[in-house]
Formats: sequence, C-alpha cells, structure tokens
Amino acid sequence: MRFSDLKPPLSQSVLDVLDSGGFKFCTPVQANTIPLLCSNKDVSVDAATGSGKTLSFVLPLVEILRRAFHHPKPNQVMGMIISPTRELSSQIFHVATSFFATLPNYKSILLVGGFDISRDIKKIEEEGANILVGTPGKLHDIMERVGTLDFKSFEVLILDEADRLLDMGFQKQINSIITRLPTQRRTGLFSATQTEAVDELSRAKMRNPRKVEVRTNNKINDDTTSLDEEAASSKTPSGLHIEYFECEADKKSSQLIDFLRRNTSKKIIIYFMTCACVDYWGVVLPRLSILKDFPLIPLHGKMKQLAREKALASFTSLPNGILMCTDVAARGLDIPGVDWIVQYDTPQDPNVFVHRVGRTARMGRQGKALIFLFPKEIDYVEFQQRRRIPLNEIECPKDVLDVVPLIRSAAKECRDTMEKGLKAFVSYIRAYKEHFCSYIFRWKELEIGKLAMGFGLLQIPSMPEVKRHSLSVMGFIPVNDIDFSQIKYRDKAREKQRKKMLKAKKADADANPKQKRMKRPSSEVVVITRKKTGFQRRIDQTKEDNEELETEYRLLKKLKRGVIDETEFDKLTGITKLEEDIKDCSNGVLSTLNSKKSNQLKKKSKNAKNTGIGYKKSIKRKM
Repeated sequence: MRFSDLKPPLSQSVLDVLDSGGFKFCTPVQANTIPLLCSNKDVSVDAATGSGKTLSFVLPLVEILRRAFHHPKPNQVMGMIISPTRELSSQIFHVATSFFATLPNYKSILLVGGFDISRDIKKIEEEGANILVGTPGKLHDIMERVGTLDFKSFEVLILDEADRLLDMGFQKQINSIITRLPTQRRTGLFSATQTEAVDELSRAKMRNPRKVEVRTNNKINDDTTSLDEEAASSKTPSGLHIEYFECEADKKSSQLIDFLRRNTSKKIIIYFMTCACVDYWGVVLPRLSILKDFPLIPLHGKMKQLAREKALASFTSLPNGILMCTDVAARGLDIPGVDWIVQYDTPQDPNVFVHRVGRTARMGRQGKALIFLFPKEIDYVEFQQRRRIPLNEIECPKDVLDVVPLIRSAAKECRDTMEKGLKAFVSYIRAYKEHFCSYIFRWKELEIGKLAMGFGLLQIPSMPEVKRHSLSVMGFIPVNDIDFSQIKYRDKAREKQRKKMLKAKKADADANPKQKRMKRPSSEVVVITRKKTGFQRRIDQTKEDNEELETEYRLLKKLKRGVIDETEFDKLTGITKLEEDIKDCSNGVLSTLNSKKSNQLKKKSKNAKNTGIGYKKSIKRKM
C-alpha cells in the first residue's frame, strides 16, 4: 500500500517529506498502525525489528497535532515520545524533525541525559516546547523542575521499546509522567517483544487498545519430520540468517579474530556482556597486527554522551569496520549497511537477542548474525527456536591462529591492558550470574581456567566466586617468569604516579613494620552488641507478648479442667505478685523507691483490675 492511499489520508506536506526521503510504500506495521492512531485509537504494537515502527508513530503524531491546534502556546505540551536510550531518542528526533517542520507553529526539543539540565531548562523557557522527545529520566526531571509546562491539552503519548523502558527500572518515572497527563489522549506502545509488564501497562494506562502484531514468515527445515520446508511465524526479519557454533572458552577469542580476519571488508557489530569487556577488547584488538588497519570503535553506556554520539556517527559513516558495544546499542538504532551481527556474549535477557540481531536485515534487506556458545550452553538454541527464532548450526573452524600468546604479550607490555583484562573477566563472571536463563547458563559450571585463557589473562584474579565455589581452573597456564609489579603503564604520567605510590607505601612499611597479632584468650574476648532499632524492639516485644499469652491461655484451660485452682493460677500468671506490689505501695514502700519505679508501679496499680480479675474474663472471651 502507498502512503497516499492510507485512510484517513495523510496531509500533503507529510507526503512531500516522505517522497523526498524515498518512502513511497508502507510496511505492514505502518499500514496497520497509522490508520488506527489517526482514527484516535490507542494501539499496542508488537512487530519485528527493522519493520518501520518509527514512522508508524511519528506520522500519526504529526497528523493528530495538525488537527488539534494551529497556534499552541509556547509552554503548551501536545505530544511526547519516550524511548529507553539516548541513542534511540536522538535517532527518533533526527528522523522526526523533518516531519515536525511541517507544523510551523510547533517547537520540538530533544531531552536526553549527558548534558547540563540547566541548558535544557533555559531553552524551554526562552523558546518553548510543544513536542518532547527523550529518555524517561530526563523527561521526568524536566517536568519536576519546569513548573510552567502546561499538559492540559496534551494529545499523544508514544512509548517506544516499551518493554525495555520497564526492564531498565524506569517504571516509577513512567508512572509519574503518565499521572501528569490527561486521560483523554491517544497512547501508543511499540516494541518487538511484548512482555507481561507491557500488557499490564497497556491495560492500566490505555483505553481499549487495539493490538497490532506483525510477524514475518521464515522457512525452517525440520529434518526429524520431513525434508519439506515449513513456513513458520518468526520474530526476526525474513532476510536475516542466524548462525551459531559452539567452541571452548579458551578458543573463543581465537575464533573471533579468525572471523574478523575473514570479513575485513564487512560492516560488523560485536556485542559484549559488560562495559568492562568492551573497554578491554577495544584496547586489545587494535594491538593485533591482523586487525591493525581495520576500524575498531567501542561504544557502551559508561562513556560520556559526546563520546557515544561521536562513536555512533563514526561507525554509521564507515563503509566497513567494527562497532564493539553492549546492549546500549541493541534497540531501535538504524545503522545502514550492517552486514554481520556477532554476539560474542549472549545477552542476559533472552528478549534482547531479537533486538541485537535486528540491527541488520532491516526494511526487507538481507543480513547475517552469528552467536558464540560454550558446549554447556547449547540448549539455548532449542530455547530460542521455541520462541520462534530460528538458529542454524555451522561447523567451528579448527585451523585458526591461536591469538592467546599475542594477547598475553600485550598485557605484559602494558599495565593498563593487564588491569582492563582482569576487570573485564570479573565483570563477565558477575554478569553471567545474573542470566535470566540460569538453568541454561549455570555459572557454577563455568570453566574458569579456560575462560581466563580466552581472555588472555596472566593470572586468575582472586575473587569470592572463584574461592568459595571451587570453580574449575583446569586449562589455565600460569605465567611464572614475570614480576607483575614491574609491568609499566604506557602513559608516562600514570606510571610516574604509580611509582610514587609504591615508594610511599614501601617507606610506610619500613617505618611501621607489621607485627603479628596475638590471639586474645577467650576470657578477654569482648562481645560487642549492637543497639537494636525501634522496629526490632517492637518485633521482639510482640513475640514475647504472644508467647506469654499462649502460656496463660494454656493455664486458663487447666483452670477450667480443674487441674489447678485459682490461687495457683494467680501465682503462675503473676497476679499475686502484682497485688503484693500494689499493697506495698499503699503501705508507704513507694516512698523508698526512686521516682522511675514509682511511676511504673502507679501504672500497674491503675490497671490492676484489667490485669487481675478482669484479665480472666478477657481470656475467656478469646476462648
């Protein structure tokens, strides 16, 4: 279907922008979603990555605002687009700017983290803001600080990658933002993976939403039943071919280098599990002569915003090269010409798998993806196939160059490389522990020795996970002919500072030699008791009261059965003692007690009836 054939029809100015951008025909998700939103329906869209979801909500937003107000006030917010990452928000804003320009009296603004918020506040106060595009944290902060923004006439709310918005812990901010918006609005939820949390959000925050689900047909071979190919609904683009191979942990880095060597003319995205892993391989790979002239660009969430934008822009403009990244670049980003997606580490969340591979084979194009698996992780293939994601096995190359000695030599020459390797190794193990599919990715079965060799480490770091759980260190070849304290930083200033600290530490050790601490005899051991909090004291008091009540309840049952008489009951429950204390107080004993004890006995005497004869009646009522 052509965009010009949609009903209700799009405005001519929007059609002109589409024509200038080369967009003539709708994708299935656009053909099904745009008419619903333009007809004032709430939608929940579940479609494969790269299917054109951005235009599915940008075009209706522009059309609805065009019909709503021709001259909104500068502080009158009419529409909002929320996405989970800064890169995705920036991309959406870049795509939507040309369409926002067809609304001459509207001001749009991009609000993402990494920049001084006072700059954004100043811009809003001076120029106004009618359309907000950004991340939930920054949008929520702006709404809290800028009290002049008016949301009474708000029209359209879009949540892109809605499942990721909730997974990243933004639910509190999302709820706070939505509570400020009027209920009579249009809302759209867009994602390639609809979760229970998204369904719950759609039920709670939307009015009778229409669900749009678009799937592609991939052909999957089922050799167990027949040789015919059966079309099956898939969550991945039809032009995407996903491969996997299994290899041991100590061979993993060598297999990666061999793959990159064979594809130096391609544009490749490699996904690692942690930011520390990206930092490490971003230092190691450029030092290998095999990849010396190949562009290698790191990108992760702990980089400064300007550095992230520069890295993404550089990779986008390259005809070939490697982007080494975390899942910060897994969602929504439209990078042209990506040939391969390599998942060096599997994602913690299985839903992210779809988004990672969706960076290639976009809008009907062809693309390939490869995932590395350890032999004990092979069940992950069947798990993904049951989720309608077909994976095809390929044979792991055997005659590959062993790059571990090269990585180790790089660590010996530079202390920064050695330290980054240790940090990456520790972060990998701790992230592996947090796998959602823990029944497949069992961290206690990790072969630490082989893994450390794959990282090219000179030594296995001392960490609790290794010490306490007796993880296998078989396969690790220690380096004994080196003094680790003599490995220097390449940066002269940093090395100078390190030597200064070592010298100061040695001088301090010489001035104050350590003495062996003698063990104290058991009689001298001082037991330090911490003061209990009020909450803990109340819990203890409630427990004591319940135990006392149960004891007295049993005594009362004995009294009713005639096992004990009333005198013995009064004695066992403490009533006799209480009466004697009251009598002593009336005979003048009270004058010899301190004021604190006096007040306590006065309170007891005041409640004597309740704790004496009246107490028996209260127990009987409870029975």
